[in-house]
Amino acid sequence: MNGYKIEPGANLSGAELAYANLTRANLTNANLTNANLVAANLEGANLEGANLTNANLTGANLVIAKLRGTNLTNANLTSANLTGADLSDANLLGAYLTSADLKSANLTREHVKGANLQGANLTGANLTGANLTGANLTGANLTDANLTRANLSGAIMPDGTIHD
Repeated sequence: MNGYKIEPGANLSGAELAYANLTRANLTNANLTNANLVAANLEGANLEGANLTNANLTGANLVIAKLRGTNLTNANLTSANLTGADLSDANLLGAYLTSADLKSANLTREHVKGANLQGANLTGANLTGANLTGANLTGANLTDANLTRANLSGAIMPDGTIHD
């Protein structure tokens, strides 16, 4: 943020932050509902407990970002880079993660119900106990992903079949 201080819990609802450099920013519990974060650099940012409902994070860099307990309901994360990000206990209900890179991401106890993960890279991702009910995983790469206790009921699997 180049010298700007953002207080934890800040209200940035509807903010225009496309292409912003928010590397390692502390956005804990911030309200970023409907924010435009297209191609923003949030590498290493702390977004724990933040509300990103309906936020546009298309092409955003969220490498090793802390998103624990973050609300990403209906957020657009198309082509976002979430490599190594901590998304444990986050809510991705109805989120768009088409072609997102979630390599080695932590998605334990994640609520990904109905999320669109078409073509997403989930190589080595930890999805232990994740709720993937009805999620679209068509073409997703699940190589070495940990799906222990994950709920895949009704999910469209990478090969296009529907999981029982």
